[in-house]
Amino acid sequence: MSWSFLVRGIVIGFSIAAPVGPIGVLCIRRTLADGRAAGFVPGLGAATADAIYGCLAAFGLTALTDLLIGGQSWIRFIGGAFLLYLGIRTIRAKPAERAARLRGSGLFGAYATTFMLTLTNPMTILSFVAIFTTIGVGTSHLSPVAAGSLVLGVFLGSALWWLTLSGAVGMLRSRFDLERLGWVNRISGGIITAFGIAAIVSLLSR
Repeated sequence: MSWSFLVRGIVIGFSIAAPVGPIGVLCIRRTLADGRAAGFVPGLGAATADAIYGCLAAFGLTALTDLLIGGQSWIRFIGGAFLLYLGIRTIRAKPAERAARLRGSGLFGAYATTFMLTLTNPMTILSFVAIFTTIGVGTSHLSPVAAGSLVLGVFLGSALWWLTLSGAVGMLRSRFDLERLGWVNRISGGIITAFGIAAIVSLLSR
């Protein structure tokens, strides 16, 4: 286990999952209607999809290390620029007012629905590729243990967000409104923006 990459993965998974979109609203509404477990399980579907995309980004980019090493600077610049765009867009975004439509029945149906919704979102894989390249994954020889720790961290970070969200909604109930959700977007967007700034600054300081 590589603890440094595990922690990085947790931060990445948490910040990517945190922007409040339709799945977040679905989690909130199911928590309010049926309790914390009903809100947390759909989040696990999203966390599983995040982990799959994280795995593709980590191990896929690692396999292409020799091809990417020569273009390390421009790859990190593009990744940093994309993160700046994504972070600023997240900060400015308003929380979704409509929940994602839930198909299927029971907890498994909720899990499967959010899993597919997240898996079919092309911005998810682009976000992981951009973040992973800025921290050196794919532009340096990353061991399978480090890559695996990073992917595990992504899942734990994403799951931690959904656990936090469903738990907070369960406690706050009627006091949890869209204005407070807007601060979630700003904080997570700030974290993503920080990744982009760090990548570009590291290139300029060479």
